[in-house]
Amino acid sequence: MESALRVRSLNEVPSAGDFASGIESTNVPAVFSGCVKDWKAFSNWNPCNGGLDYLQERVGLCVVEAMLSDSAPVFYGDIRSHERVPLPFSAFIGLCKKRMHHSEDGSCVKSDRHGLPEASSEYDSKPYEDAPHQIYLAQVPIINTETEERVQLGSLREDIQTPVFLEDKVLVAINLWMNNAQARSSTHYDPHHNLLCVVSGCKQVVLWPPSASSMLYPMPIYGEASNHSSVPLENPNFSNYPRAQCLMEHSQKVILQAGDALFIPEGWFHQVDSDDLTIAVNFWWRSNVTLNMSEHMDAYYLRIILRRLTDREMDRVLPIASLAQMENMNRHTGIVLKKGQNDNGLDQACEGNDLKGKEVEQRFMSHALEPLAVLALHELVSLVHGHVNAAELRQPMQSASTTAPAVSVNDERIKVVRPSSFGWEDDPVAKIFWTLHPITLKNVFLAMVENFPRTLEALILHLLSPVGAEVLTRKFDRMDQLITEEERDRFYQAFYGAFDDQFAAMDAILKGKELFALQAYKNVLDKYLGVDWRGPKPGV
Repeated sequence: MESALRVRSLNEVPSAGDFASGIESTNVPAVFSGCVKDWKAFSNWNPCNGGLDYLQERVGLCVVEAMLSDSAPVFYGDIRSHERVPLPFSAFIGLCKKRMHHSEDGSCVKSDRHGLPEASSEYDSKPYEDAPHQIYLAQVPIINTETEERVQLGSLREDIQTPVFLEDKVLVAINLWMNNAQARSSTHYDPHHNLLCVVSGCKQVVLWPPSASSMLYPMPIYGEASNHSSVPLENPNFSNYPRAQCLMEHSQKVILQAGDALFIPEGWFHQVDSDDLTIAVNFWWRSNVTLNMSEHMDAYYLRIILRRLTDREMDRVLPIASLAQMENMNRHTGIVLKKGQNDNGLDQACEGNDLKGKEVEQRFMSHALEPLAVLALHELVSLVHGHVNAAELRQPMQSASTTAPAVSVNDERIKVVRPSSFGWEDDPVAKIFWTLHPITLKNVFLAMVENFPRTLEALILHLLSPVGAEVLTRKFDRMDQLITEEERDRFYQAFYGAFDDQFAAMDAILKGKELFALQAYKNVLDKYLGVDWRGPKPGV
């Protein structure tokens, strides 16, 4: 876990200014110890101090919407995995009272007995009668500025004091969370900033930053539970969710005692475990980012973010640091490519228009190619002629036009094999490009231009995969930074001049780059939006 993302712990409540500038703006969680101990609710709602009777007297007649789940103690956010049932608040208080009794020394002790109070309304004798532990009061509104008619426990507002650092915030909701037995909320993120305040009991919160969301396999963005993870963390199947194997390495665990509060920034995934009979209140408010996002800019922001994630995914496959390290190592050691081929083998692989016998060696020597470049040249020529019949290459090659996709090959005499791997390690051409220093690669291409122009043409038009095209253009970019403008002009004039159709060569490289970016984009949709390019996953 990056140090900048570590949860902070504060023993003093910050001012509104300090919170806004030093905590909220960082979008990193923070714990405020004892933040809510001065609330009326902290003493009045305490089950060990008559708090259940107090709550029953205040709001016992209210009917609240409770979560009923067969998967308890885990409560999943997907509406397919639970029901929302009407429940008199007094009935839930009755469940809590049956779950506890006072010992002789006055301490609270939980009981294993389950049961409901005497039936007193039309809502009693419901499915939860035989399994009260499957009931969870989750997100019961005390205040809701977006849907005021849904407010069910508004009279409890006077027992809650808005922390001083939230007084200038645009609150969206204040909610009650209460469970009578151990409960776990499934891993999810909230679309608002969140302050979770424990009034009674204890909660354990496991947190993941938004950057770890790909490991959590978020539910499809178009689904009803799009803010939830699809990985059951209590029993993950790593064959179905391989990225989740590293999940806990990116997590942080926080224990909240009664009186503590936790700031959970928007977008942070969190899983909450609650002890028996835990009462909490949370505040939701809109962040400055969302407040300042104009709707007419949404489409632009969407494109910017998707492009950034796509670029990051491409850099993950082709990391710049790894590239520089590989180039430096290989330039000094030359241990990269296959050995064992002699010049005669290279000569046999060349088409009739290319050079033969000792003349090949002489031309290489005239170019003063370093040993690594010679090995690379051998490999590239062998790869081309391993897929394209040398005899057929003696015939004029049909180049792709600028109007036809470069991946299309109309000449049936030419066997085209394009590796489909997204990574360079499994693509032989991309691997050769990747391991060579840009200047070495430039010299290899110049040798091919002079000695094997048709082989170079076949390499670019018919054997260059998407990842190969991306690696090639990155090498060209690095090469451009290392040589003079005059040298650049001479190189590209010679390189593209080797093709019968220069525009076809440019088109093949550009289309390859776009296909590589397209695969990265598909990965982004799957990792961050839960969208499979091939369509909805089974059961979704």
